[in-house]
Amino acid sequence: MGIEKISGHSVFLESRSLAAASNRLGETSRAARATGDTRDATAIEIMKKGFYWIMAAQFFSSLADNALLIASIALLLQLQAPGWMTPLLKFFFTVSYVVLAPFVGAFADSMMKGRVMFITNLVKVVGLMLMLASVHPLLAYGVVGLGAAAYSPAKYGILTELLPPQQLVAANGWIEGTTVGSIILGTVFGGFLVSQMASRYLLGLPGLAHLGINTAAEAALGVIVFVYIIAALCNLKIPDTGARYPHQTANPAKQLVEFIHCTKVLWTDKLGQISMAVTTLFWGAGATLQFIVIKWAEYALGLDLSKAATLQATVAFGVAAGAILAATRVPLKKSLTVLPMGMGMGILCMVLSLYTRSLVPDLQFSVGSLHLPLYLVLAGMFMVAIGAMAGYFVVPMNALLQHRGYVLLSAGHSIAVQNFNENVSVLVMLSVYALLIKLNLHIQWIIGLFGVFVVGTMWLVMQWNKRNMRERDWTQIIGEPRHESGH
Repeated sequence: MGIEKISGHSVFLESRSLAAASNRLGETSRAARATGDTRDATAIEIMKKGFYWIMAAQFFSSLADNALLIASIALLLQLQAPGWMTPLLKFFFTVSYVVLAPFVGAFADSMMKGRVMFITNLVKVVGLMLMLASVHPLLAYGVVGLGAAAYSPAKYGILTELLPPQQLVAANGWIEGTTVGSIILGTVFGGFLVSQMASRYLLGLPGLAHLGINTAAEAALGVIVFVYIIAALCNLKIPDTGARYPHQTANPAKQLVEFIHCTKVLWTDKLGQISMAVTTLFWGAGATLQFIVIKWAEYALGLDLSKAATLQATVAFGVAAGAILAATRVPLKKSLTVLPMGMGMGILCMVLSLYTRSLVPDLQFSVGSLHLPLYLVLAGMFMVAIGAMAGYFVVPMNALLQHRGYVLLSAGHSIAVQNFNENVSVLVMLSVYALLIKLNLHIQWIIGLFGVFVVGTMWLVMQWNKRNMRERDWTQIIGEPRHESGH
């Protein structure tokens, strides 16, 4: 699914807050002008413009990331690489998140966040150019992951520098909406770029052959380069927030010791450990599901990569719908009540393993000039339902984890620990999936085992939570203020 994590004091996608961030900034600015404080009004206008540039940069960078994954898969197909290499794309991308987790926070705090984001976007461009220069896609995609890992804490941390605390939830709502939109559009955009129609047009442009661009995948990569450049230019427009941090220690050993301590703090907290277990499972399962959907669509529905990418995007649409529903129905105090929804997601995956187009009558659904076969409509509904269940249970869990991380540690340390655990899960689950593909296990069996694993793991987490609750009702401490001793 590839849905990106949103940080801050809370990550609830409150539907009311999506329209509130800009309005609140505008109201604050007007109030400052009404009281004659032109200096404050000017500063607020700068913050407001800076927030828009952050949203634009995040949109284009995430759009390019998701389009690049599809183009990279197409490049592997072009090279006739074995099937087990496809999930390793995400493995090589993610390994930087794990290895660099204890150190990227210090780098993000060493200079202006906009400059950090600009530099790291250029690193992504370098990785993409290496791919065009015939470096193996796995290695080149790993360089892109290096840039993404260093980009992550800067894009999350800048909101707390740019905006007052009372506007962080609304701002996170905007960023969440922008990110989900870019994931859906990026996946569809990547699928379009590698389609026959787009590749015929792109390869027909004069001068491309002289640049060594001769295939559909290479032409798609050439377009994506420009999207990354647009994102980098947006980074340059982000204003200096004025935030300065104490000199960051360059001693990796000290950084590692501090990181291990923070990890222990979150895993021993009764609420932190449950929410961490769920989000860790979710991101590992989500990354694996990205590739499972493409492989399943090829087998069960007979779709090529371009059409399978569009089907994959419907999962992200479902996640967005589930996230919005959770935000309007599940307060933070009730966040643990959504745990059974995770089991439901696993059960639906088990049902999906039995679905093929041969089970469905050969009928067409028509909406205006759009004609879709019934088997594809039902498959899309399956994808939306799986995504909606995932979004409904992971958003409250993510919010609870961010809250406990902020109370016990700090936003930066909490994000680093969360990223590390969740990306270790991604690496492990993708490795297992790649091994199953290499062993030629049928995709139906893989999906069935995937569903059983999700159901079984969520059941264990629910038993773990029940045991914790027998000690005391830990939900009573949800909402407590930040501990002054937090890191």
